[in-house]
Parts: sequence; structure tokens; C-alpha cells
Amino acid sequence: MTKESPVLSLRGMNKQFGEGCAQCAEKSGNLEKNYCPACGTVYACRDISFDLYKGEIIGIVGESGSGKSTLMKSLYFDSEVTDGEYLLADYKGGQENVFGSSLQQQKWIRNMLLGMVYQNPLLGLRMEFSSIANIAEKMIAANHRNVEAMFSRGHELLDKVNIPTFRSSEAPKNFSGGMQQRVQIAKALSNNPPVLLLDEVTTGLDLSVQADVLDLIKTIQRELQISMIVVSHDLAVIRMLSDRTIVMYNGEIIEEGLTDQVLEDPQHAYTQQLVYSLL
Repeated sequence: MTKESPVLSLRGMNKQFGEGCAQCAEKSGNLEKNYCPACGTVYACRDISFDLYKGEIIGIVGESGSGKSTLMKSLYFDSEVTDGEYLLADYKGGQENVFGSSLQQQKWIRNMLLGMVYQNPLLGLRMEFSSIANIAEKMIAANHRNVEAMFSRGHELLDKVNIPTFRSSEAPKNFSGGMQQRVQIAKALSNNPPVLLLDEVTTGLDLSVQADVLDLIKTIQRELQISMIVVSHDLAVIRMLSDRTIVMYNGEIIEEGLTDQVLEDPQHAYTQQLVYSLL
């Protein structure tokens, strides 16, 4: 895979809640932010397009309601899109729109080509299962059947995310928030996906724990050359992790570029407000 060939391409993705009407059909001029007062339709994502390259981290930042989490849910097939094109280089040579694939194909893509780390560990982990069983579950979904190999892989990954071996048989419900996120990361990496999605993974964690999780993410990216999309409302997280940054507002991309460029010299008024509010 060359640098010029994206591992993930998104083109014209739209996600709306509601049927829409004549007044909001053009999605411009008649909306209050991303909401149509006439019919109540919410345009959560509007014409979202970007490319993700091998070994790159893209940061997506924006206020609550900007469409960040809706975008991530759509990429992981947790939510259906209204329309758009989604291409993955490792699926049929990047020639088939996976938004139009069957549910069975999308399940295969989730298990083999994507890893997801949710803000709320309850969405990504079975809290009653042991940590190593959580990893095995993801591997079984990808048709792994060798128990010994799964246990070996589980221990390897838990060690990578700094979970002690003697706690591998312990349930995540007994872990701290930071440890739960690390188990989620291990589970997401179990099948060596080319793309890792991280949605607000440090929200609610103590600052020292945040630093540990961020350092772990950066180390994994550097060692495995995995491509990542990181969503956060925290510009410090985006600055530390991402190579490029996308700014979303009212469901749209309003600014994008190299992270240093976007944060040091923001062009859009909203981005300027976002950056300067932290100074």
C-alpha cells in the first residue's frame, strides 16, 4: 500500500433523522443549525468526505451535537447512513461501497478490518466475561477456533496494553475506567485490523490515566503502523495524537488540514473560537 492509496475513503456521506420536506430538501438556507423547524428532520452528518492513509491518525473535533459520534457509528455500522460511499482498500480492492454491502458482509468487515473503542466501555465489553474472554469473543467472530492460539493472542495483547497476566481472568467490571479502556483497545486489536476507530476514549478519566491511555495509543500506532480515526472534544488529545485534523460543526466539515496548521492558524470562525477558548 503506497502513501498515495488511502486505506479508507469516505465520499458524500449523509445521515439524517427524519424524512425531510420541501423546505429543507436543499439542506441550506432553511435550517436552524442542522435542524428543520418545518418537519423536525435532523441532518446529523452532511456531505462528509475524507481519506485516511496507512499509519495515519486523523483527529475529528467539534462540540457536542456536531456529528462526530454519528460519523463513527456509521463507519462501524452501528448506525445506517442515508447515503454516501465508503471504500476500504482491504475489502474487494477498495472498489465496492461497503454501505451497500449485505449485513453479513458488514459483520465480516467489523470483525476483520475494523476495531472500535467506545467512550463507554459498556458498549465495547461484556463486563461479566473475563478480559481474555472478551478478546476471544472478537476472534471467534472472525472464525478463529484454536483455543490455545486465542489464549496466547489474548495474553499477548493484554500485556501490550499493560494489563497484568494474573488479571486476565478477571472481569472488566472490577477494573478502573482506564483499565477498561485498555482492555477495549486490546479487544479491538485482536484481529490485526488496518483501521482503528476511537470515540472519546479519554472522556471521564483522570488526567494521569488519560496520559497513560494516550501514550498507549501512540505507541500502538507507531509499532503496528495502524491507521486511526480519533474523535474528541479535547484539543489537547487531538494535538497529541493526530497528524491531520477535521473540524465538524452542525453536521458538516468546516475545516481540515495538518493538525499544527489547524490549531495554530485556524481559518473558520468556529475553529478560531474553539482554539482561542482554550488559550
